[in-house]
Amino acid sequence: MTIPTQHRVHVYGDDVNTDVIFPGKYTYTLRTPEDIAAHALEDLDPDFVQRVQPGDVVVAGRNWGMGSSREQAVTCLKYNGISTIIAASFGGLYFRNCINQGIYPIVCAGLAPIVATGAIITIDREAQEIIVGNTTFVMPPLSSSVKAILDAGGLVPMLQTRFAQK
Repeated sequence: MTIPTQHRVHVYGDDVNTDVIFPGKYTYTLRTPEDIAAHALEDLDPDFVQRVQPGDVVVAGRNWGMGSSREQAVTCLKYNGISTIIAASFGGLYFRNCINQGIYPIVCAGLAPIVATGAIITIDREAQEIIVGNTTFVMPPLSSSVKAILDAGGLVPMLQTRFAQK
């Protein structure tokens, strides 16, 4: 049984691409988690890195993470403590990169327009609900294989655990 958890949100709009989430100019120069984390959303929200706290959630409009397959656009948020991203829709590669990195991607079309940065939402993964005040959104179900990857903390940790058991 999981317990519903409360999260502070950082809200962004539509069509935020991977170059805005993690500037492409750093792709081949930054290697450590700390260096990658330091540049998360710097062009869109210059104060994000100073405000974000572990357990915070990104809430976005349509097409979050469109663009290239750059993993740093997911890992820069993970290294800042973001474990869940809720968007009206995702770029396909970004959605899969979230799962592979252990960040829970939730598709929810109506949330971004009704919350503001700093608001608190409740996520109940067992009931598959997001609760904002008196409004409840139903989360789409995830396949058992995706749940297994997320529960393990990402694809690599899941594979390491499985191979260690053999």
